[in-house]
Amino acid sequence: MKILSLRRLRGPNVHLSRPALVARLDLGELAGRETSDLTGFTERLLRALPGLAEHHCAAGAPGGFVSRMRGGTYFGHVTEHVTIELSQRIGRDVSFGRTVSGPEPGVYDLIVECPVDESPESTLPGQLLEAAIDLVTRIAAGATVTGGELEPRLAALADLAEQEATGPSTSAIIAAARRRGIPVERYDDLSLLRLGWGTRRRLAWAAMTDRTSGVGIDVAGDKQVTRRLLADAGLPVVPGAAADRVEDAARLLDEFGAPVVLKPRHGRQGENVALNVRTRTDVDVAFAAAGRDVVVERQLAGRDYRVLVVAGEVVAAAERIPAHVTGDGTSTVEQLVARANQDPRRGAGHNRALTRITIDDTARTVLRRQEVEPGGVPAKGRQVWLRDDANLSTGGTAHDVTDLLHPDVVRLCLRVAAVIGLDIAGIDLRLPDIAAPVPPVGDPYRVTAGVIEVNAVPGLRMHLAPDRGRSRDVGDAIVRAMFPGGSDGRIPTLAVTGTNGKTSVARMAAYALAGGGLRVGLTTTDGVVVDGRTVFRGDATGPRSAQMVLGDPGVQAAVLETARGGLLRQGLGYDWTDVGVVTNITADHLGQDGLSSIEDIAHVKALVAERVRDGGTLVLNADDPWVRTLVDRPRVRAGRKRVVWFGADPQQPVVAAHLARGGTAYLLDDGWLVQATGARRTPLLRAAEVPGTFAGAAPYVAVNALAAIAAARALGAPAGTVTERLTEFEPRVHNPGRGTVLRLGEVTLFVDYAHNPAALAAVLRTLHRLYGPDRCVALVTLPGDRRDDLLAACAQVLADGVTRAVLHDDEDPRGRTPGEVSTLVQREMRGRRPGLRSVRAGGYREAVGEALRMAVPGDVVLVLYENLTPMLEHLESLGAVPVDALPVVLPTFHPAPVRRERSLLGEMPHR
Repeated sequence: MKILSLRRLRGPNVHLSRPALVARLDLGELAGRETSDLTGFTERLLRALPGLAEHHCAAGAPGGFVSRMRGGTYFGHVTEHVTIELSQRIGRDVSFGRTVSGPEPGVYDLIVECPVDESPESTLPGQLLEAAIDLVTRIAAGATVTGGELEPRLAALADLAEQEATGPSTSAIIAAARRRGIPVERYDDLSLLRLGWGTRRRLAWAAMTDRTSGVGIDVAGDKQVTRRLLADAGLPVVPGAAADRVEDAARLLDEFGAPVVLKPRHGRQGENVALNVRTRTDVDVAFAAAGRDVVVERQLAGRDYRVLVVAGEVVAAAERIPAHVTGDGTSTVEQLVARANQDPRRGAGHNRALTRITIDDTARTVLRRQEVEPGGVPAKGRQVWLRDDANLSTGGTAHDVTDLLHPDVVRLCLRVAAVIGLDIAGIDLRLPDIAAPVPPVGDPYRVTAGVIEVNAVPGLRMHLAPDRGRSRDVGDAIVRAMFPGGSDGRIPTLAVTGTNGKTSVARMAAYALAGGGLRVGLTTTDGVVVDGRTVFRGDATGPRSAQMVLGDPGVQAAVLETARGGLLRQGLGYDWTDVGVVTNITADHLGQDGLSSIEDIAHVKALVAERVRDGGTLVLNADDPWVRTLVDRPRVRAGRKRVVWFGADPQQPVVAAHLARGGTAYLLDDGWLVQATGARRTPLLRAAEVPGTFAGAAPYVAVNALAAIAAARALGAPAGTVTERLTEFEPRVHNPGRGTVLRLGEVTLFVDYAHNPAALAAVLRTLHRLYGPDRCVALVTLPGDRRDDLLAACAQVLADGVTRAVLHDDEDPRGRTPGEVSTLVQREMRGRRPGLRSVRAGGYREAVGEALRMAVPGDVVLVLYENLTPMLEHLESLGAVPVDALPVVLPTFHPAPVRRERSLLGEMPHR
């Protein structure tokens, strides 16, 4: 077996609502064989992975997958389940998988769920799949593999998973945000989070937010400055001073009296903090370890507490207990530590609730003071300490004491956070009892209880998973502070999909919404536009472009064109939208990404409809039979979505039934764009007044306008504002390349992106209405990644619609040989209409010249392009100038001598 391709779907996708790995797998020698063909395979696999016995598979109960194996199933299916089981063995919580046939015999596509917050760049999913393939291949070859043999590889994968996983603090914030419906994006494998969208976007990095004071962080990071500020404010703070020479540190020991604490002035997480420093020798050792820039403080008696303050509120408190073990009378200290480290809550670093205890030089020093050696056996019940400091990062534990907090302690901690200037602060205290009043400050050298440290970006795990006492949802406290008043952090969002017209609808809707004063972020096939300015050029219909807009703090509303390619190759770039528009579903892109029928295309496009939030609005084309089927899909019906129809046929039965139930539709009725609600009809705008319809000759533009009006209205835009904006919408400026009209001498150039049969037919019908079928020349390029039958259908539509044609291939043949597409199209056009005059050219520049030579005064040249900017620049260099409007009085003409009964353009009224 071998992996042919891997791709990560980062958001909701056609397979499930969570991220997934999609792998194309060639089964190799196992192709065509099933598990029942290999004697003993199932038992050998279960010996290696007993957990497979619990897999349900299609049976819906434990043991279902084992039954499938014994009855016979293909090895792609087995590899899927093994990948899931290996994931679970390393603590990666996934359960969904699916295997489907690929494009060739013996090739399968495996879809396996990925954790929501795993980095899209992570190599772990691929490594787990490779491990699964290795195991299945070995066992299929007759090998017996024990669970123990898998452990080294699983341990390495588990280490990688732990390195990439979010820590407890970040996980708590993510979980709290998701409970509130706040969208969350994690950056790579960092603890940096983006919560919310657009102008409501906030950033958090562990327990630090974008409102955390940089000055406060620097102050808290300097223990001497912190101590001075607190002392100057009259707060109880331990006496101390800074020292950058060992002699000064020794002098401070004499001044304060033993024991003292010596710690790095800018240290963190308890690293190189020395407690119980009593002698000059102790000072020398601690000073060298701390890095020669230290703070020396008198060591206070009492208990060690951490109080968490968030946005002026004390939300949790814990008593911290230094790392220790309890003797059992038979085990050595080393054995007791090893046993403690077997606790699944303990791990390396800070990604688990507790940190592993280590016996290092510091621990040995603490043990010697207790007259215990690492190999010694403590008496039963004796507590043996391995650290003086109580940091969780050095193996300590915590007991929740939030309910015991005395009001004096609460007031003290709120004052401390305010003095330092932190919105989130972890305040370390030494007190006899946190339930008792704090002794008043007098002589600072006689302070017996008070603040020993202030922490910016404090760890939250001691409050989330205390060793004893109640867990505190401190992640929720941070999220509440970032999003007060129950805000979900979202901005109005609109997604547009379909085969044709989606770019135009997205641009029209964005332009209409901007009329209400909103700063709109827009993604289309041509790029990303924010507040009317292009910030990125290129195809921007995938999830990364959506995130570019949603992550922009200046965006107040988002309009996201969402195309097939991004949906299939990366998934959605958002979880839910307020409004989803589906313009139409026709034959295009068949043969790509596993799409073999229009039904497959409908399945992909349906994702946009399915991911409209409860209470949101679906805007659907009533004239399109495939779009009409979307409302019957279970995942569309499941939510409380409002449906609004649009279309050119006011008599469409689905519209009539919808209006009879009191629903709303936007319709083209007797030359008007109309809003219909129940029996009421409200005229909005004459269709002929919609820019780009050429006085009604291009009704598809009016239908696009209906979809845009419906979407903008669903997001709350007033009807008057929307219609006024649409009359100001200039296609040449605001929708370039979609019916852009230029004049070169006495020849008209009609530049359009039509590249499938339905789009070409719509454009050619328009040109026939305007100029007549005998006046149309076509400059044709079609994408090479389309299936031959689709290219042939396009060629036949063109043959019915033009009298002359120039064909050329794109610079990128998309897997075809040079000249292959234009040859195929020319052959099909001539077969459809033998008398058609057609030539082939060597590129778009040559093709433009040929088309202009073919055209005579009064002709129109339909210019199809792949890249708009170079085409327009070339046309303008030849002297082409924009035409703001075409005459309202359209020319009369006589039908061209073609077989009209066979025309793929349909009947066209001549004006």
